[in-house]
Amino acid sequence: MKAFIFDMDGVIVDSEPLHSRVKMETFEHFGLHFDAGELEQYMGRTSADIFSDVLAREHRTDVTAEEIADYKHHRYLELVEEGALAPIPGSLALIGRLQAAGVPLALATSSWRRVVETILREWQLEDTFASVISGADLPKSKPDPAIYRLSAEALDVSPAACTVLEDTAAGVAAAKGAGMRCIGFRSPHSGAQNLSRADVIVDDLSAIDVARL
Repeated sequence: MKAFIFDMDGVIVDSEPLHSRVKMETFEHFGLHFDAGELEQYMGRTSADIFSDVLAREHRTDVTAEEIADYKHHRYLELVEEGALAPIPGSLALIGRLQAAGVPLALATSSWRRVVETILREWQLEDTFASVISGADLPKSKPDPAIYRLSAEALDVSPAACTVLEDTAAGVAAAKGAGMRCIGFRSPHSGAQNLSRADVIVDDLSAIDVARL
């Protein structure tokens, strides 16, 4: 392994409960019908994906997915700035172990860039990652592998030499599609994700032995 790439939501940040809450509030605000039980299948993907699907299903043309996502992002950002998020247990310690070992790090997340920048700033992680890519800036989100291929390019490392940490089926598919080794993490609030394509699956981030990667 020559580089390690982190997803963010559900891997570094215990954010899925807040994401789910704000998405459901957003659906209600725009008068959209959505079953909360469907949220799991969209974890790891951008907000635009879920809102596009729901608009198409309800044949709504009076508002765009981008407008709805923008509303959701700003509400979510307000809560993040109020300190509503906590780290996933063991995530910051894992980052520290990788840094101590001199492993280059990257962040590849579907979250809105302003949210990412806010979290990195407030948690003093701004200088931690050599590359930070938001899937919201790309044409396609995970499970499309582009975000991981671009991360490898930014680190100047071949995809095969990268290890990815992911907590969702979409994220694992993106990492494997990019030709990378993937650790699947059963995050406490990411639901029943199918992580079977991961090379190894862990329930506790402290179980990841950096020396053996």
